Amino acid sequence: MSSKIEYISTYFQEPGPKDTDNVIRIVIRRVEREDIKVVVVASTSGYTALKFAETLKGEAKIVAVSHERMESGAKEKIGKLGGTAIDQIDPPLHKSGMDDIRKSFYTLGQGFKVAIEVILMASDASVINLYEDVIGVGGSGEGADTAIVARATKTKDIFNIDAKKKLEIREIIAMPLKKKWWD
Repeated sequence: MSSKIEYISTYFQEPGPKDTDNVIRIVIRRVEREDIKVVVVASTSGYTALKFAETLKGEAKIVAVSHERMESGAKEKIGKLGGTAIDQIDPPLHKSGMDDIRKSFYTLGQGFKVAIEVILMASDASVINLYEDVIGVGGSGEGADTAIVARATKTKDIFNIDAKKKLEIREIIAMPLKKKWWD
């Protein structure tokens, strides 16, 4: 006998920052529905993650991840709200040998690739618990337009032989229908 679960996914017409507030509301609903208490947010300056931290304060821990230096004010405020901000982390899917994996994730959108990558970056930096489901949030240039649920795993374990350690994308919560291509 098969069990069935029905969840609602939200799809935006276009990628971009205009749906950041919608993504925040969608993530709140997802956090309230089940026991996922960590939201990993891509945030170059820190301000997108700060919006999440302010809105989800007390509901979920926010982990802000950037490949650049975050603005110190945003980074400090995220910490005061109980979140963690890590910056100047190299995106693992842009390293040598990762082109095919990165391009495969791009087929689902820039924000999708970023949402996965920030989970990998937070896992590699040991700021989230491994092998637990977390929400990853990414965007297509700025803001947030994509949210997923995935198993937190280190980059080296994406294809681990141990099924309990490998990357597993559980849900697409929100993403744009049209894609923005970067390469």
